[in-house]
Amino acid sequence: MLAAIFGLSGEALSEDERAFFRDADPAGYILFRRNCRTREQLRALTDELRALHGRDDLPILIDQEGGRVARLGPPEWPEFPAAGCFAELYAKAPMSAIQAARLNGQAIAAVLREAGATVDCAPLLDVARSGTHPIISERAYGSDPMQVAALGRAMLDGLSAGGVVGVVKHLPGQGRAEADSHERLPIVSAPEADLETDLTPFRALAAAPMGMV
Repeated sequence: MLAAIFGLSGEALSEDERAFFRDADPAGYILFRRNCRTREQLRALTDELRALHGRDDLPILIDQEGGRVARLGPPEWPEFPAAGCFAELYAKAPMSAIQAARLNGQAIAAVLREAGATVDCAPLLDVARSGTHPIISERAYGSDPMQVAALGRAMLDGLSAGGVVGVVKHLPGQGRAEADSHERLPIVSAPEADLETDLTPFRALAAAPMGMV
């Protein structure tokens, strides 16, 4: 088995992909919007990937945070709220926000399991700041590290309860990034002591099954 996660070119496997994937035998796959058109099409695709390798436990990943980052969306799939919605609720009723985040995770997990995806690249544990780029700030659970940890844990627990593995991100924290990392490399020059704030949610969820940068 190759220690790599592969992407796919489209909504169905080509003959070249089948041959290449069979020989390479990657650890798993990740889905993007280009791979997801309808419920039936997507389930057929994920079923074929597992049949190709003869592995019912083949990890199939997807980014389904809610809000702006959602590979599955209307009209075929439901729309889920962004992390900021739970941050706003937390300011008024922390326990209600935690419960809502957990239920949201379970609801997302149900959709993913139906599609054949078993790993969600969420929750995002970046701690937002005044200068945080919108690509992160609009997806963050807030600016308080313990609040981020609490809501992130709730999301993680909800995914797990629904049979989906969650992935905490973006290690070691992109909250201080003032650039979009999809476009250029953000440079963080804060002192090491200040970075402890960014690491706090990741330390709190150190037992999470998976993490990514």
